[in-house]
Amino acid sequence: MIRRPVPLPGEHIPPGTADWRTPDARRWLAAAPARWARPLWVLPVLVASLVWDIAAAPVAPCTTAAPCGTDWLGLGTAVVLLLTLYWVWRQPRLALVGLTLTLAGLAAEDGFAATLGEPSTLVFLLTAAFTAAGLVHRLAVAGRQRALALEAAGPVVQPLPAAARTFHRGRFSFVLAALLLAVAGFGYRQAQQVADAYEERAAGATSLSGRVTSLKGDVDDISVLEVEAGGRTHRFETVFPEDFPVGSRVDIVVDGDWAALVAEPYDAFGWELLVLAGSVTGLAFLANGMDGRARSERLRRGPLPVLNVLVREGHDDSRTWVFAADDPEGLRPVLHFHSRYAFEEEDENEDENEDGREAGDGLAGLVGLGKASEILRGVGPHPPLREAVLYGVPYAGSEVAFVAREDADDPEVSVECSVTAVKPAVPGWGERGPRRRERESPQRPVDEIAAGMTPTAGPRVWTAHGFSRAVGLGLLLVQGGGIWTALDDGLSWTWLLPALGLPWLVTAVATALTWRITADRDGLWVTGAWRVRRVPWDAITSVRHSDDGIRVDRAKDSPVQLSPSGWAWLERRTGREPYADRVVEEVRALLLRPELRPSEEAPTGRQGIPVGPPLVALSVLWGAAVLLLL
Repeated sequence: MIRRPVPLPGEHIPPGTADWRTPDARRWLAAAPARWARPLWVLPVLVASLVWDIAAAPVAPCTTAAPCGTDWLGLGTAVVLLLTLYWVWRQPRLALVGLTLTLAGLAAEDGFAATLGEPSTLVFLLTAAFTAAGLVHRLAVAGRQRALALEAAGPVVQPLPAAARTFHRGRFSFVLAALLLAVAGFGYRQAQQVADAYEERAAGATSLSGRVTSLKGDVDDISVLEVEAGGRTHRFETVFPEDFPVGSRVDIVVDGDWAALVAEPYDAFGWELLVLAGSVTGLAFLANGMDGRARSERLRRGPLPVLNVLVREGHDDSRTWVFAADDPEGLRPVLHFHSRYAFEEEDENEDENEDGREAGDGLAGLVGLGKASEILRGVGPHPPLREAVLYGVPYAGSEVAFVAREDADDPEVSVECSVTAVKPAVPGWGERGPRRRERESPQRPVDEIAAGMTPTAGPRVWTAHGFSRAVGLGLLLVQGGGIWTALDDGLSWTWLLPALGLPWLVTAVATALTWRITADRDGLWVTGAWRVRRVPWDAITSVRHSDDGIRVDRAKDSPVQLSPSGWAWLERRTGREPYADRVVEEVRALLLRPELRPSEEAPTGRQGIPVGPPLVALSVLWGAAVLLLL
């Protein structure tokens, strides 16, 4: 039985609004960027060529004439490069500017002749040219999609709903950008203070020439240089020991007990790293905020084309999926974006979080965040398909708004505005839409599953299989290595870093190695990392597999989850059916076909034993062993 979409009252559908039908939607999808131009394919190649070029480039040695101090020009180039890599994914126009500046700087520094003579640099240039062609292609096809959407909408235009006109974006991004750029400015100031302090002291110090007598590492694996000069032996920590071979001569400056290498006078790398991180993230947030604000302003600028469509909230994510008006089953999504509610009484209370999505203040924000929280936790029933009126011209990178009812029992309509750019729902664009999930994990009919199962008297048991145990062993190695790394320097505050992730890691390892589901006459015994839970048959509302985990939803209590229960992606790539999918199908068949359930209760020995507590003890013993060995 097909569930009809939630209708939109006629008074909320502007006169003359055209239906966006499947033929027009398919033409719009066909105009999406080609696979070769999509960031998912272009970006890894660009990053690989850039890493190769950086690794192959000769590093200038630290000398008296060219000391290794602060390099703000090089750091600025690194900022542009990192931002360009990010913008290739999100901001094609800014990415083109970044690539242009990068290539211009490369040509100005080395010249075209030298550039063409280096294989790594030549490969980077070719990759950058390919990336630029992809960016131009993405911008061009966005114009084609805009034309097709305008053609489907026809001549009818309508003003944006009042609630959407008060929906503003970007404030939170601007705040974060200001904070992060302030951090970058603080790092720049500290680095300059280090450089100025050296310059001031070196100006009144004695210049000497000495000979390198030895080069060795201390207990912290820091290279220490010993230099004889002025009848004394001076020791210097060095970041580039290869620049100072034993027997070579170096220039130093001495002022009492203070001495410094002229070629490597100070170390401001930590502050430079802070400047780099603050600048890249701050400028990224600033660009996102400005772009979101500009697109939002364009949406409110005047009357807009309108299209009658169907929309649905993603059950496993917070995306809004748009379908053609004549696709009542929601089989073929056309586009998707993230959205937030807009309320007429709110005024500039919508902010944007770190991912570029809106998180409003007040009532709008609470409703939007509550809805997103429920979706991300996967609670509640699957959202229904709803009839909606889409305001704006949809194309890759655009901004839209829509009006729809929440469900059939809600007489009021709600207005939602997009808070991320529109993306076509095509394979390879990075989405995990309903069509793709159906293709990867098709749900077989219960009758088909039940036909392959015979009733048994004894309990049915499903337990961790080879792929799941492999994942558990891999995570166990990560856990052991993390403990070793944390304890390598002895007791210190760095213990806090792995300690924060250790509980999750122990839980994941214990689950992946020994998870078990036992079905008997009265229900399920679900063995996780820490305990065995009893779930009666009449309390189970659904059983499903998502994100490499098995989830048993209960009517009153919170769901029971086992994660990870394998590696579905790798299992499919090796031609196998994911074991967790088969487990879920068979448990669902027992749930819906009581005659297939076992007739006996499961004894204690078959209910499973959680291994989380023993794994904690093993981790403690491993940590003690590491401390004794180091």
